[in-house]
Amino acid sequence: MKIELFNIWYFVSIILSAGVFVGLYFLLRNKSDKTKKIVLFSILAFALVLHFLKALWPPYSINKAVWYENSWFVNICGANIAVFPFLFLSKRKGVKDYMVYIGLISGVISLLYPVEIIENANHNIYWIDTLRFYIHHTIIWVVPLLMVTLKLHKLSWRRVWTAPVGLLILMLFIMLNDVLQSELGFIAVRDGNFDVVNFHNGSLIWGAKGDIGDFLMLFCPDFFKTVPVGPHAGQFKCWPWFWMIFPVFILITPIAFGICMIFDYKNFASDMKKLWAKLFTKKKKVATVEVAENNTESSIENNENKEDK
Repeated sequence: MKIELFNIWYFVSIILSAGVFVGLYFLLRNKSDKTKKIVLFSILAFALVLHFLKALWPPYSINKAVWYENSWFVNICGANIAVFPFLFLSKRKGVKDYMVYIGLISGVISLLYPVEIIENANHNIYWIDTLRFYIHHTIIWVVPLLMVTLKLHKLSWRRVWTAPVGLLILMLFIMLNDVLQSELGFIAVRDGNFDVVNFHNGSLIWGAKGDIGDFLMLFCPDFFKTVPVGPHAGQFKCWPWFWMIFPVFILITPIAFGICMIFDYKNFASDMKKLWAKLFTKKKKVATVEVAENNTESSIENNENKEDK
């Protein structure tokens, strides 16, 4: 089975991923909330365990360097695998909104453009890890979406901000993983080349690279692309993490809002009507007061004219 963009196996994998969502939905829709929560949490916990079990098959089992690097949570999807079980147990609505937005965005994008699988397309011995890849990225988007469709959680358009803010916080978590990996010897330390951004930079946190990086830089202010002080002052270089702030807010927020409108459009419409009524009523009151003041002034002027006569 060789998966390449738009070949038969590419579409089969996407259809199977969607089938998992449909199957779980019909399996759980008439179950109690307790059962739904147990099943969904068990799936998330399984995904976390599977992350470490991959040490048992290639390429991780035959290359320690690859395992040392990938045993940590070094990209957005991997980091989500780590935090989703704990976020699922949280009672905070905002973190569950984050799960839905970023889970859907990251999981679906990874299935539509599976870079990791395409790069290893010619390595047949990696078939188990290919299966692991699709299991993980299916879970990332299926479980959060089931939370909403099974009515275990309700999205709110007022909390759309949790998507960009949560993603930026997740990126800090990934940076911490990168630093600890380097400091503890799991990966090589950064070399002396100040301009290197391709080293251990799967989520582009350390700087822009490739066509995607060039696209994201269009939304980044020049201030975050320039070294401010020191011997390299004025030189082009993306500020690690900071350079992603504007692209994340500009691109993720409207996507998250679009997802939210599928489920919370009624509340959004209601809130907009209330806001419109409030603004219109306020303007009407202001106009009424102005008319009253004008009438009062005219009455005073008429009285003064009568007294003069």
